[in-house]
Amino acid sequence: MTKTARSSRATARVIPLRRGATLEMVRLACPDSAQTLRISESFGLAVLDSDGIRELHERLVIETADALKDGLSERAMEIHLQRIVGAYVGSAHGAGQFYSRAVTEAREATAKLANDARDEDLDGPVGFDSQAQRKREFAADMGLQAHALRMAAEGAVAAYEQVIGEAWKPFERQAEHAGETVTKKAAAAQIAAFE
Repeated sequence: MTKTARSSRATARVIPLRRGATLEMVRLACPDSAQTLRISESFGLAVLDSDGIRELHERLVIETADALKDGLSERAMEIHLQRIVGAYVGSAHGAGQFYSRAVTEAREATAKLANDARDEDLDGPVGFDSQAQRKREFAADMGLQAHALRMAAEGAVAAYEQVIGEAWKPFERQAEHAGETVTKKAAAAQIAAFE
């Protein structure tokens, strides 16, 4: 029997760059004001004050920054608000993705209901909703939630631009040099001290 030759090279550690959610991604995933109004009217749900939610969150972030301005340097304020706004945008993006999945499930259940040969998808007993109806109502609720969080994120992003003076963008961690060990980094730093 022959032994399989093993590679003597160490495998490089790959650190994936985690991209944060952007406001554009939120806008693609979450319903806009017009669609939210159609959902509210179709399902008999409350009509959201989209502009009010946006303005409230914009004011909230601006007032927070104003309260912290004496205790934080400009860079610390930028980092803090970057994280706060990132949380709003990330939350809205997650809600938008959840809403999209709920709509897909509602569509699939409704399409199955149209097939007369399937007994498990037929309407429930009198006084109870069908599974498809429950899925549509759940998707409608998720749509309103996703829209509300979208408006909060849009307000937070607008406030960031007012306070910091530049457009918000998600934080992206710099990729580390794959395979570079601590010893190599320390040696490079020490040599750089002589220059």
